Amino acid sequence: MNQKLAQPGGRVRNFSLLLSPTPRGARLARLLTTEQLRAWGLPLDPAAHIVAELANNAATHGRAPGRNFQLLIYVVGETLRIEVTDTRGDRLPCLRPTGPADESGRGLALVAALADRWGVTPGLPPRKTVWAELALPPQETPEHDGAGSGRTRAPYEPPTGEKATHQAPPLPPAGRGHSGE
Repeated sequence: MNQKLAQPGGRVRNFSLLLSPTPRGARLARLLTTEQLRAWGLPLDPAAHIVAELANNAATHGRAPGRNFQLLIYVVGETLRIEVTDTRGDRLPCLRPTGPADESGRGLALVAALADRWGVTPGLPPRKTVWAELALPPQETPEHDGAGSGRTRAPYEPPTGEKATHQAPPLPPAGRGHSGE
C-alpha cells in the first residue's frame, strides 16, 4: 500500500496491492478499496462495484498459476482511476451480448455502464491492464474555501457502554510472513 505526496502544492493519492487470483483476493480488493476510499473521503460507489468486477475478472479469467494480480487506484485532479493488471495478456476482455438465461458475462457491461471511461492496455508480456475512470465531485476543502470553512463533525456523544464490533485484518497464508515490512 502506497500513499505518496507529490510536488509542493499538490497531493497524489494512490493505493496499490498485489493479490492472489482467487475469490478471496477479489473480495479483499473490494473491501480494501472501500476502506481506502473512505479514508480519502471519496464516494464508495460506483468505484467499489467496478473494483469488484475487475478483480473478479482477474481472478477468474486472468488467472495464471503462481502469479498475482495488481490493483492500483489513484486520484489525479478530479479523476479516480482504477487499474487491475493480471498476467494473462493473451486473453483480452471484450463486451459481448448476453441473454436473460446467461449466468455470466455481464461484468464488463456493468463496468462500462458505471465508469465514465474504461479500456484495456496491453503491458509487457504476459500482462494486460483493464482500467476504468470516474469523474469525482468537487471536494470542498479548507485550502479552496474561506477561513473557518471545511468539514463539519457531529457533536461528541459519550460512549453507551457497548463496544463496536471490529474484524481483525486477514492473516497471511500459513508458513508465510509479510514481505517488505
